Amino acid sequence: MTDRIAFGLAAIIFVAVGLDLAFGWGGSVFLLRRFLDLVRWVAFWR
Repeated sequence: MTDRIAFGLAAIIFVAVGLDLAFGWGGSVFLLRRFLDLVRWVAFWR
């Protein structure tokens, strides 16, 4: 993955989270919980 692609993906994620928080859709809380579960799962297998 090049730097340009990584920055583009980061920008898309930040915009999506910003829109989610602005409109109160609640998707960012769901994604944060799933991400924390993933981190715990990966840490277990480390």
